[in-house]
Amino acid sequence: MTLWEELKARGLIAQVTNEEEISKMVNEGKATFYIGFDPTADSLHVGHFMALCLMKRLQMAGNKPIALLGGGTGMIGDPSGKTDMRKMLTEEDIQHNIACFKKQMSRFIDFSDGKALMVNNADWLMDLNYIKLLREVGACFSVNKMLAAECYKQRMEKGLSFLEFNYMIMQSYDFYRLFQDYGCNMQFGGDDQWSNMLGGTELIRRKLGKDAHAMTITLLLNSEGKKMGKTVSGAVWLDPEKTSPYDFYQYWRNVDDADVMKCIRLLTFIPMEQIEEMSSWEGSQLNKAKEILAFELTSLVHGEEEAKKAQDAARSLFGGGAASADIPSTILDKVLFNEDNKVDLISVLVKTGLVPSRSEGRRAIEQGGVSIDGNKITDVFYAIAKDAIPEDGLLVKRGKKKFHKIFK
Repeated sequence: MTLWEELKARGLIAQVTNEEEISKMVNEGKATFYIGFDPTADSLHVGHFMALCLMKRLQMAGNKPIALLGGGTGMIGDPSGKTDMRKMLTEEDIQHNIACFKKQMSRFIDFSDGKALMVNNADWLMDLNYIKLLREVGACFSVNKMLAAECYKQRMEKGLSFLEFNYMIMQSYDFYRLFQDYGCNMQFGGDDQWSNMLGGTELIRRKLGKDAHAMTITLLLNSEGKKMGKTVSGAVWLDPEKTSPYDFYQYWRNVDDADVMKCIRLLTFIPMEQIEEMSSWEGSQLNKAKEILAFELTSLVHGEEEAKKAQDAARSLFGGGAASADIPSTILDKVLFNEDNKVDLISVLVKTGLVPSRSEGRRAIEQGGVSIDGNKITDVFYAIAKDAIPEDGLLVKRGKKKFHKIFK
């Protein structure tokens, strides 16, 4: 099986502009490709995870990745897939986020000896002259086509700002500059980026001629993978300070039965022959598949040692054994305790992150979904006395699979 055949078998490819040329370049390790990352937060999240795994997979076959950091486009905000305008970030916020991205990307991509590049589009976008941009780039775009693009359609009813309307031109210009400056001949992106990416290939053709266009290739990541990323993008981060290795492991350990094999195909580096053998697993065997998925992905992001700790902690809990020290834990602040040295259970649930709000905590308790050291609590006014918290802590549980240890 060639690399291109494997990418298709894993479900990573949805649309291409020239499959014959693409497959040849990818299989021969001659692709110089880029994926863009707008620094909208101080950590990469699972929505970026598949893109990073794909970059790693292609690099292992000799292709050259370019990680494009959106120091410039991040000042605008991509309207694709959004119902409202993104919060405007300051230049300081963007630079901080870029620094965080660089550190995390290095776990996936080998940037040594020119094997990969990390480029910031602020290097060319921030210095653009507006009139020059309108004449040299804007003239290549049809407003009618832009308004018909899927990435703008869902924003038209609520209102699309002129600022965001320019995003397609900025992203297209990125590909043009990367093609010119770094020999980048391929771009990858999610399905909501299709119109923007086609804009880049068209700009290169218009500016540099048909011969240049023949070397410009656009690929599209599988829509299911993109959807999976969006589902968790606000909750599961790659930064261990924002999502602990244990919580990261647990997220993948708890995927739906119907999704586990899809995730294994898309995200792991397990050989396809082994995956095909696993595809017939049913019942309790799916739990084993989920453990494999969780361990493989936690190892990729946090290292094998952290993955082993998370796996041991989960097995300890679900096997009925003593809770491991690697389970997320919190030392309760003194200010949480009242004058009687008690803390209400709802405050504990919010503080530990087991619920996002007090109202959600109240509902969880009323529905019988909260327990302390195995004892179900249904009283929404239940309070824990400080003296009742032993030295080795109390295990607070929400639902079947969310745990947290509290200490005084």
